[in-house]
Amino acid sequence: MDIQEATQLYEQWLGSQVELVLPDLDLKHELMATGSFGFLRATYYRWAQIWPEACPDLCGARELLSIGDLHIENFGTWKDDEGRLVWGINDFDEAYPLPWTADLVRLATSALLAIEADHLSLGKSKACSSILQGYRDSLATQGRPFVLAEDHEWLRKLSLSKLRNPVIFWRKLDEVPSWTEALPEQAESGIRQLLPRADLECRIVHRVAGAGSLGRQRFVALANWQGGRIAREAKALAPSACSWARLEAEPNRGYHHALLERAIRIPDPYLKVLDGWIVRRLAPDCIRVELSSLPSHRDESRLLYSMGFEVGNVHQATPDACGEVLEELAKLPENWLLDAAKTMVKLVTNDWKDWRKHSI
Repeated sequence: MDIQEATQLYEQWLGSQVELVLPDLDLKHELMATGSFGFLRATYYRWAQIWPEACPDLCGARELLSIGDLHIENFGTWKDDEGRLVWGINDFDEAYPLPWTADLVRLATSALLAIEADHLSLGKSKACSSILQGYRDSLATQGRPFVLAEDHEWLRKLSLSKLRNPVIFWRKLDEVPSWTEALPEQAESGIRQLLPRADLECRIVHRVAGAGSLGRQRFVALANWQGGRIAREAKALAPSACSWARLEAEPNRGYHHALLERAIRIPDPYLKVLDGWIVRRLAPDCIRVELSSLPSHRDESRLLYSMGFEVGNVHQATPDACGEVLEELAKLPENWLLDAAKTMVKLVTNDWKDWRKHSI
């Protein structure tokens, strides 16, 4: 099937799993036409459908709990219980058991698309080798979370750019109109559980954010607390698009929680999965890091290495997988990741061009 039919069928299925926000879905369709990198971010359902056929030699790899919708803008920061700033993968909405190769190919594909769009300046081969080296080192050393203090000062400076200024952050939220309808009961309950006081007076807004999750309900509670601003977000959790691609009769929604619990990761104490909603704290230093917000002078190879390392941290949520994965990794051809990413870039680009042609 082509991208138009795949999109229609997926959205019909998604609408049977969660309530859809049609204006946001329309916006998603518009964003899908603007560029191949944004198209990749918005269409994990298509990736789940075509990747096994495009890279059959990699689909026999050891299966483990994976991120699924991984790309170079799926990384962000949060504060832990000690108040330390932590960096890592920011979104597990599409978590699913997959061959360990799947996440790496998708991350590398996103890097190559970003290079083609001039969002990154390093070479394609270097990008893939940096990701792969980081992943290998993570597995070989049993992993380590990224605490942005003494050991990763460069990454802290990279993540906390001028575009994450608190004034700008709160101004953007203040400009969103208030939500005047009743909140879904589970969403309101989840938000209230994460507030410092359950009865705290809040202004509710409907937040439009992300790419792949556009179309799902996403609400933010804004409040003043002891002299400062606070925000809590609730986003509807749907099963992974892999469940749709594999025609599962009873999709599992528990993979997101399982990854958060088992990965080598310093937990975000304000990130919970509650009654079908992902609830989290929003703040200037607790959000996804976008490429456009990064400073112009940066060590891109080091950044991609860290992304690969973090993928290894997450893959270790599957017990006793490291040894087997390292053995399989050693048997693959030298340029396997670059070759697979190039294959997927071609397919994604063709789909994007087809989508753009029919959307103009």
